[in-house]
Amino acid sequence: MTVFEDLESEVRSYCRNWPVVFDTAVGSRLTDVNGNTYLDFFAGAGALNYGHNPPALKKPLLEYLARDGITHGLDMYTTAKGDFLHAFEDKILKPRGLDYKVQFPGPTGANTVESALKLARKISGKEAMINFTNAFHGMTLGALSVTGNSMKRGGAGIPLVHATPMPYDNYFDGTQPDFLWMEKLLQDSGSGLNEPAAVIVETVQGEGGINPARVEWLQGLDALCKRNGILLIVDDVQMGIGRTGPFFSFEIAGIEPDIVCISKSISGYGLPMALTLIKPEHDVWGPGEHNGTFRGNNPAFVTATAAIHEFWSDDALERSTLAKGERVHEAFSAIAARSQTVELTPKGRGLARGLQFEQPELAAKACAAAFERGLLMETSGPSDEVMKILPALTITDDELEEGLAIVAESVAAVTEGMSQ
Repeated sequence: MTVFEDLESEVRSYCRNWPVVFDTAVGSRLTDVNGNTYLDFFAGAGALNYGHNPPALKKPLLEYLARDGITHGLDMYTTAKGDFLHAFEDKILKPRGLDYKVQFPGPTGANTVESALKLARKISGKEAMINFTNAFHGMTLGALSVTGNSMKRGGAGIPLVHATPMPYDNYFDGTQPDFLWMEKLLQDSGSGLNEPAAVIVETVQGEGGINPARVEWLQGLDALCKRNGILLIVDDVQMGIGRTGPFFSFEIAGIEPDIVCISKSISGYGLPMALTLIKPEHDVWGPGEHNGTFRGNNPAFVTATAAIHEFWSDDALERSTLAKGERVHEAFSAIAARSQTVELTPKGRGLARGLQFEQPELAAKACAAAFERGLLMETSGPSDEVMKILPALTITDDELEEGLAIVAESVAAVTEGMSQ
């Protein structure tokens, strides 16, 4: 591993927690160069919702490459892009009664967030944004300006302006009415709040600590935005594409955001791809006003189309994800109940789940203990106090049980002998 330590920047992070050289991966398992296998409860930070190298996506990808299909296309018309748009409209948008124009902003989650913020400002003619405590939206300057984590914000090197954070659901542990502060500031001409162009929100905060917003909170936010003429942006980069059950994480609230940010698992294969979904009346871009060299990743269009046909022609994956999520909740609740020395709190929705430790440093120790036992998972939250799992939605029941047993062993290994 000396080549990585000698040449790669100190900014590297995941590899520090998992110091092995990975070589192959299939489904929910990775194998290193020494032949050791690891069960994956990380799934590319949510970019591999269908696991590693899913056969139903690999076959059309290989066939496309073998016939010299277009690889790099910017925003040119290609058969791969056309096939994806047809599938996305027919299988995703129409069955849900959703009407969105599709923008290809660039290959990453930060690209789609940046385009959403720029478009909201263009539509409204206003500069200010409202974001939420513990939010994470990306590492570029615009996305960082609406992100809560102080460590990540500090990396910007310049002041991050034009955004005002508001309390996310349950930020005050239920002691304050929803939106009391936000609505007061919006209505009070003396509040000093700049009139916002948009509100940007995650329905479940992933990096912020696996914090799910209640359905009624999301509905209240949607209504508040409508009353005040504010655009609503939902960042569905990590929690979309079935992570919480339905294809879009906001479906459970019955709302229709003005703009939706999609990336990570939209390609289905871990290939870079992002979408910005825009209500037609808000599609006011001029040609080339927001573009990018790699916004037309045609191999990603191929696998994304195959993923839609394979996994979203019915509701089987959604039902399976919800059932597996309940199983994880049961297991985490049992671990929490057994803990006599450390307070543990289960969190999450669907197959985005976490176990919060009262002593933050124990979460990282539990993840390290899990790695020693052949399981990959990470931490999240403002103090890395949450042991976070994002298994592939296609994980088998046996694999899920295997991983949950390792989680229980790992938590016990770091909490036994502790005193509250």
